[in-house]
Amino acid sequence: MADTAGTAGTADGTDTPEGNLAAGAPAPSRRSVIGWGGAGLALGAAVAGGAAALVHRGDTPVPVADSGAAVPFHGAHQAGIATAVQDRLHFASFDVTTEDRAELVRLLKDWTRAAERMTAGAEVGEGAYGGLPEAPPDDTGEALGLRPSRLTLTLGFGPSLFDGRFGLKDRRPGALVELPRFPGDNLDPARSGGDLCVQACADDPQVAVHAIRNLARIGFGKVAVRWSQLGFGKTSSTTPGAQTPRNLFGFKDGTRNIAGTETGRLDEHVWVSGEDARGGAAWMDGGSYLVARRIRMHIETWDRTSLVEQEDVFGRDKKEGAAVGKAKEHDEPFLKALKPDSHVRLAHPDTNAGATILRRGYSFTDGTDGLGRLDAGLFFLAYQKDVRTGFIPVQTSLARADALNEYIQHVGSALFAVPPGVRDKDDWWGRALFS
Repeated sequence: MADTAGTAGTADGTDTPEGNLAAGAPAPSRRSVIGWGGAGLALGAAVAGGAAALVHRGDTPVPVADSGAAVPFHGAHQAGIATAVQDRLHFASFDVTTEDRAELVRLLKDWTRAAERMTAGAEVGEGAYGGLPEAPPDDTGEALGLRPSRLTLTLGFGPSLFDGRFGLKDRRPGALVELPRFPGDNLDPARSGGDLCVQACADDPQVAVHAIRNLARIGFGKVAVRWSQLGFGKTSSTTPGAQTPRNLFGFKDGTRNIAGTETGRLDEHVWVSGEDARGGAAWMDGGSYLVARRIRMHIETWDRTSLVEQEDVFGRDKKEGAAVGKAKEHDEPFLKALKPDSHVRLAHPDTNAGATILRRGYSFTDGTDGLGRLDAGLFFLAYQKDVRTGFIPVQTSLARADALNEYIQHVGSALFAVPPGVRDKDDWWGRALFS
């Protein structure tokens, strides 16, 4: 739950110029773009994400985040990292069940083509109906008539993919390390790890679930879902000037997150390049590293804690989200005025030799734990250039002394190398890794 250490996700408008949907035209439904082929998929170029990006509904400019429009799939970096954070998440980790390298490559190509269509608002393949009655349809159909809803699909490769099954041992990047076991961790192996991951973010939960469901269907016999997580209520913002959303404790956390328009900070802290992408890791040039942590919040205990203690734990006031002694949430905190074990102080880059990460976390509730308590918390997602200088030092600092540890526990963990973006219709996810 690192706070000011560069905390969330940002708009991927860093690589794609802004544009407008045709004047007078609403954001298209999935059925309406079927049959457009390549021209229909180019719809994604209309949206670059971020606070300034606009589309037009009639003569009225509408912020992209409110339009239901499409986010570009193609680009130097994968969408869903620096993209303006959407409202909903469906995250899935997969085990690769085939041992045939060619089958895995074929799957990645098929997933790429399906992702191109779904993020543009189109159905997969021939669609949910109209094909051979005797055969299952190419698309499951639950997103028919829904807008693209700013769907982004982001793929990553876990350390276990480089175990020798597919001839990738020598291509494992040095930064794709095994995360250390931090004090207080209670990790469930069934909710940790994975060979592949897909992060689906959208403003409509059904659109996000539809995307993961169809990728899992396409991968049947080659991959199997290891674990998945639904998320709601984004807990971070990558849009300059926007208020930071609140987590389930009712606090704003991560107010210094990297914005999608801050190309300099993205290059410094998020995108892999130059010396970080050489030798066997050259395929990661333009990529990033994703840490996913399922953090259980003991909300029943927290809800019986006094307001003054809650504010001391975070080092912020609950009303505005301002650090101690400050007026606004984005005011730079004076660290020495905060308690030594406050979350803000321990997570701040100045406490961690400048370590900065980009956050895209979501809240979750998954029923109860069988003891009358809600199974609820934060699904923490953080992108960075290198976890050894990003997440690991920040979490080491927090795990040792954060006052928040009394109210939380990390119960799931995974790390993935997220390759660069798919450049065009002839490119595919992970092409540089397998070439």
